[in-house]
Amino acid sequence: METYTMELAGKTLTLETGRLAKQASGSVYIRYGETVLLAAATVSDEPREGIDFFPLTVDYEERLYAVGRIPGGFIKREGRPTEKAILSARLTDRPLRPLFPKEMRNAVHIVSTVLSVDQNCPPEILSIIGASAALSISKIPFDGPIGAVMVGLLDGRPVINPNLEQSQQSRLHLVLAGTGDAVMMVEAAAREVSRAELVECIEAGHRVIKEIVALQEEMVKQVGAAKMEVPAHQPPPGLAEKVEPLLRDKIASAIRVPEKQERETQLASVKEELIGYFLEEYPDYERDLKAIYEQVLKETMRTMITREKVRPDGRGPEEIRPISCEVSVLPRTHGSAIFTRGQTQVLNVCTLGALRDMQILDGLGIEESKRFIHHYNFPPYSVGEAGFMRGPGRREIGHGALAEKALEKVIPQQEQFPYTIRLVSEVLESNGSTSMASVCAGSLSLMDAGVPVAKAVSGIAMGLIKEGDQVTVLSDIQGMEDFLGDMDFKVAGTGEGITALQMDIKVKGISTAIIAAALEQADRGYRSILEVMNGVLSEPRPELSPYAPRMITLQIEIDKIRDVIGPGGRMVNKIIAETGVEIDIEPDGKIYIAAVDVNAGNKAREMIEALVRDVEPGKVYTGRVTRVEKYGAFVEVLPGKEGLLHISHMDHRRVERTEDVANLGDQIQVMVTDIDDKGRINLSRKALLEKPPDLIEEDKTKRRYPPRNKPRR
Repeated sequence: METYTMELAGKTLTLETGRLAKQASGSVYIRYGETVLLAAATVSDEPREGIDFFPLTVDYEERLYAVGRIPGGFIKREGRPTEKAILSARLTDRPLRPLFPKEMRNAVHIVSTVLSVDQNCPPEILSIIGASAALSISKIPFDGPIGAVMVGLLDGRPVINPNLEQSQQSRLHLVLAGTGDAVMMVEAAAREVSRAELVECIEAGHRVIKEIVALQEEMVKQVGAAKMEVPAHQPPPGLAEKVEPLLRDKIASAIRVPEKQERETQLASVKEELIGYFLEEYPDYERDLKAIYEQVLKETMRTMITREKVRPDGRGPEEIRPISCEVSVLPRTHGSAIFTRGQTQVLNVCTLGALRDMQILDGLGIEESKRFIHHYNFPPYSVGEAGFMRGPGRREIGHGALAEKALEKVIPQQEQFPYTIRLVSEVLESNGSTSMASVCAGSLSLMDAGVPVAKAVSGIAMGLIKEGDQVTVLSDIQGMEDFLGDMDFKVAGTGEGITALQMDIKVKGISTAIIAAALEQADRGYRSILEVMNGVLSEPRPELSPYAPRMITLQIEIDKIRDVIGPGGRMVNKIIAETGVEIDIEPDGKIYIAAVDVNAGNKAREMIEALVRDVEPGKVYTGRVTRVEKYGAFVEVLPGKEGLLHISHMDHRRVERTEDVANLGDQIQVMVTDIDDKGRINLSRKALLEKPPDLIEEDKTKRRYPPRNKPRR
């Protein structure tokens, strides 16, 4: 067993190997504070046949015992990964993937298992570091190691790996990963942070990453295994020289077609013609012919952009495709918008619900629920394909979460707007950056629904073509530029600053200078998109949709909550059944009534107010008889509050049977005479009735001739 330690932001980071999971190709037990994670990496012995991609799988396994909890539900064990686990797996995957050999076809599986969680030390950071260390000491070819940190922004200064309290106060939640030389991945949610602040935090984080990388390099020197060889496939000699001259002019012509589907049709025709022409001479090298075609296509596009500064659809590097926006496109929804940018189109629909509609979270974090939700759907028809739809995959979950981060910072607080808010982005057409189109459509949809958002939010996707020392940053990239380029850099923000950021690259890192240049160009881009959006709808509508529920808020004393709920929920369920509203009761005594019908909401409020109203001695109430006994009747004077009308207090005259005065269901007027020390209410009907004349005379007689009570001698 070997152990390696360093001080990281005031806590000890420990990497241990040689004790656990020794049959994996590489495994590392990593601890930071009291958060513990096991990272294991395994590689298949043989390459997978018939594929043209690297089969890498990253699984992030949450175990609820890590936070001392037992899973809910009937089965009582962890099921499918939570959204947080899927997003954490993507965080681990993205900075690692570019560092494997391009010709690698052996399957690699990385498993990060969270064993213990200290909320001050997020485990997703340890997953990246642990996976890098496990790969670095294994036989798996890997051009690492990499490090990762979380960076916050407090009082205008970067804070490395902020604790829980600092994270809640921070204006920035930045996850940064990189090698010792360059940045590999950036993911951030922010509260309108400036470009300068963001660059400063990235630079501060990368300085710490270099120390984490150095620790792993020391580990590799002592316990690292020899790397396995990955045989590079070589096409037959002379094939590329024959094929490339015939391809270049045809591809150069087809790639300049502005319309996506027409361009793809022409490129597919060139590819088919190529294979048909050479396959007879090289029948066993179809795969090589396709690889040569892809390489020429990539080189042609990149050369055109770097040298001519012209993109496949004819735009310049900073030019944004035509944009159109529509709102209120669906008649019965609470809010809706369509955002179209070139051949990318997203429909977003906003739905408002009661607080009970919040999403319940069953994960390792401290959050138990969330009231703002964004979902993203990407059907095959959006790219002109026929396919299968089997629920959201990792890509859909990741894109939805990024748009949710971008919009979350402008959502009003629960006290101001007590609704659960769900946005759904339906991708109708895709040719680049549907996640940022979802941000724009979502912002418009929120305002169309009348949600009092603080500001409008827009987003843009940036690209990068780097050929030697020539660097070209592209605004509003389309699909081909993403696929054949070096970077996908998504930036969202308001007119005041950045709210979300995500950077993925396909090369072995980029400098902070390139990131700063891309941020500056992105800032101009998303602000110009914001101007177009504001021209359609610049502020939230003053009224909610008539189909949206109206929310009524009440504040009652905490000890009155039981009166509203009633035994077994009888009282609150009765109100819901009679009015059709939805009622949420908070532990602090705050009650939310959601009702589409305003009259029903007001009726529910009146019923609740009656339940919490105190019965006052000496006050007259009209109540309903709920139970009849020989000795009297029980009368409900206020909802849930019953008193006893004793038979002796029903009338001035003697009442022989309770039913002579009060029957079940009768409405009867009574006065509260007193409330005893056990809370029992005593009622009187007699006190409200005039005394008959004969009884008055009888009383006078009794007073005139009082009984003699002298004792005998």
